[in-house]
Amino acid sequence: MSVIPEPSSALFAGPFALGTLSAPDGPPFPALVTPDAQVLDLRVAFGDERLTTRNLLETWESALPRLRALAGDSGPDRKRLAGFRVHAPVTPRQVFQSGANYRQHVIDLHVAHRAPGDGRPEEERRAEAADIMDRRASDDLPYVFIGLPSAITGPHDDVVLPAWAEKPDWELELAAVVGRPAHRVSVDEAPAYIAGYTIANDLTDRATVFRRDMPQIGTDWLRSKNAPGFTPLGPWIVPSKSIADPGDLRLTLKLNGQTMQDETTKDMIFNVARMVAYASESARLLPGDLVLTGSPAGNGMHWGRLLRDGDVMDGAITGLGAQRTRCVAETAQ
Repeated sequence: MSVIPEPSSALFAGPFALGTLSAPDGPPFPALVTPDAQVLDLRVAFGDERLTTRNLLETWESALPRLRALAGDSGPDRKRLAGFRVHAPVTPRQVFQSGANYRQHVIDLHVAHRAPGDGRPEEERRAEAADIMDRRASDDLPYVFIGLPSAITGPHDDVVLPAWAEKPDWELELAAVVGRPAHRVSVDEAPAYIAGYTIANDLTDRATVFRRDMPQIGTDWLRSKNAPGFTPLGPWIVPSKSIADPGDLRLTLKLNGQTMQDETTKDMIFNVARMVAYASESARLLPGDLVLTGSPAGNGMHWGRLLRDGDVMDGAITGLGAQRTRCVAETAQ
């Protein structure tokens, strides 16, 4: 059950954020949430019972001033956050995922995924990976692929580990939320198309990343990343204006209380604006879509410890709040 307790400090940066909540046994609704854990049902405020968070993002330029005004108005319709179920803040039509975008993370994975017959010492393979990252940065070639919206789940929901997943791993990531249709926008233009930011944990089964039956095919992102619930999202969409510098945010992930990932977005090879612009070169980005920007060092492959039944992951990003998810083996349900 995705219910969070009353917070002891501010939930996020800025005067408000967007969420999708529900009362016990009630339907999900778009909510304005304030840092002191007050909730306003935006269906009531906007006079539209069918309103969703994605609808707000589709009219972001006109909705944003109204949301700012509502955030500053402490009316009688406010309720306490405690007791509400917190869902993924938005249901996107498209999910753009990024791989190999944190320098140290890619180097660690390069070392961990030793090719059969490669007997070179670790130092040599690390140097090779570092050289590859330097060439990618100079050639300006981000790596973006498509994920499925059906993999998204709430920020406090249980994550089911499929019985076939031999090496399920965590990947905490900063996600940009698109607020305007974007096609072939420049890097300089890209920030204006970002409505806000949220947290994603882009789980991956390392055992199925590469096709064993036909290595020439390469990576199999459908199999390795898109099981139902493999992308815990949220809890909030924090407007981009409330995040001073997306290039200097701290990401931390704890597994059963032990810190596994602790890095800042400064280690990104390509910044958020470059990732959004690059995705828009080929695809038309739509309001509510997500652009995941890669995961920093400290994944399970690095630690030699993959996810298993009963594990609890706590993920947080500066100014965006925190998520907690528990892993449940499929056979244990």
